[in-house]
Amino acid sequence: MNEDAFWALIDELSRRTEDLEEKTEWLRRELLRRPAAESVEFQVRLDDACEVAGTRALWRAADRIESGSCSDDGFHYFTLWLVGQGRKVYESVVADPDALADVPGIRALVGRHRSEWDDDEWPEWEELDYVAQDAYDELTGQEDDHGEEFDDAVDERAEELADELQGDFEGEWEEGGERRGSRPEGVAIPRLTALFPLAATGS
Repeated sequence: MNEDAFWALIDELSRRTEDLEEKTEWLRRELLRRPAAESVEFQVRLDDACEVAGTRALWRAADRIESGSCSDDGFHYFTLWLVGQGRKVYESVVADPDALADVPGIRALVGRHRSEWDDDEWPEWEELDYVAQDAYDELTGQEDDHGEEFDDAVDERAEELADELQGDFEGEWEEGGERRGSRPEGVAIPRLTALFPLAATGS
């Protein structure tokens, strides 16, 4: 499963109309139709996408939406949710966190206290992080090993991909560890700030 195949699967997932639990189950069934190695590849690609999205600028945006209550775990679940919105949304928001103001799932929360949000409305998707392991364990009969074989396979494949891609980013990184053209961490989020004023949405 290369990057394009990963995003094709995610895009199909994002178009489904079911709730998050049903979407997760659809993805699990889809992975069960494939070799176990595909579940490993899926997790590697998912981990990488979440890592890329894990910027301070995006955390500030998520924290604003959640009225200052976005924890470290909550932010990870937020990045999983963001991946699950599909490639176009993901890439636009990673490039400019204020683009979250255009995402329908975020706009549906505007003007409502977070205590009024239904479970499926929260921009978090923790279960997406476990579905590949569940499929892998079922395919390999490793349900009783607490995911150890799966984790080892993911780590090994991630290292292989890192070696394969080592030269792909030469020249893209500038002094100080910033990607050329990347937005500064302190970038403003004016539209989200307007949509989610702390006085109106805070506890």
